[in-house]
Amino acid sequence: MTKIKKIGVILCLALVITLLLTAPVFAVGTGDVAGAIEKTWDDASDQIKTVVNKVVFPAIDLILAVFFFAKLGTAYFDYRKHGQFEWAAPAILFACLVFTLTAPLYIWQILGM
Repeated sequence: MTKIKKIGVILCLALVITLLLTAPVFAVGTGDVAGAIEKTWDDASDQIKTVVNKVVFPAIDLILAVFFFAKLGTAYFDYRKHGQFEWAAPAILFACLVFTLTAPLYIWQILGM
């Protein structure tokens, strides 16, 4: 019986916490849910652009640069060992690096933001 009481207390506590922490709905007065969502998106889109431009793209650029130079080094050592330089992997990494370095200039126009 105590196990059922414990589960009941936990469920009641979760319900109370859920009710206390829920945010009010902005479309209460007018019933315009789409307008509330559009307003929220308009407010958040500038912040999303800033975070993506200043955090996400530089992080991806750093990772690609490290992989590019590491692959270039291993390709050089393979060249010294076998006498043939393999261009495919460093070229693909370089193209991806150039793409992500220039992406903030045009990606928001493509997405319509």
